[in-house]
Amino acid sequence: MRVAINLATHPYEDARRFWFRWGGALVALGIVTLGLLYFTFAGWLNARKDKALMEQYRSQIAARDQEKADAQALMDQVQNASIRDRAWFLNDLFYRKAFSWTQVFENLENVMPPRLHVVSIEPELGPGNELEIRLVVAGDSRERALELVRKMEASQHFQQTYISQESAENNSQNPGDAVKFDITALYVPGTEVELKPGGTP
Repeated sequence: MRVAINLATHPYEDARRFWFRWGGALVALGIVTLGLLYFTFAGWLNARKDKALMEQYRSQIAARDQEKADAQALMDQVQNASIRDRAWFLNDLFYRKAFSWTQVFENLENVMPPRLHVVSIEPELGPGNELEIRLVVAGDSRERALELVRKMEASQHFQQTYISQESAENNSQNPGDAVKFDITALYVPGTEVELKPGGTP
């Protein structure tokens, strides 16, 4: 039996060659799609967990803030004024007693640039019970003071360091003190052992 095929109306197609050429690409595309769907779903699950954890932390912070506000309101009552003032006084004493002159000078020595020296230093208890130091230094240039501020900020013992005032000096006894700077910083004593360059304590 002879079958007549008109190639003009039914062109010949090599199906095996077509699937061999494009089947692998379709399989690879399907694998990539499944991988993207997996990572998208995993990211969505992680985002839900992170959101729930953040909400938990926010609730805890709100509860602590409310406790602090309630305690402050209790201390602000007229009948508790003497207790509040005594507590502030004792806290101030404790903070001042915790201030170690030896330690703070050692910490300053590690960050003090050359041709700059301390004229005076005064510890003070800040409004948020932070230990604040007011430092007066003198040297031959403003760049030295800026270098000191940068080094103090990079240190683990000083935070929020800034120059609050600067003035030119005319000191005949020490002509190297051309400028004087008032520097304010929060002091964090710390108890951990600092590592020197090279990784040795």
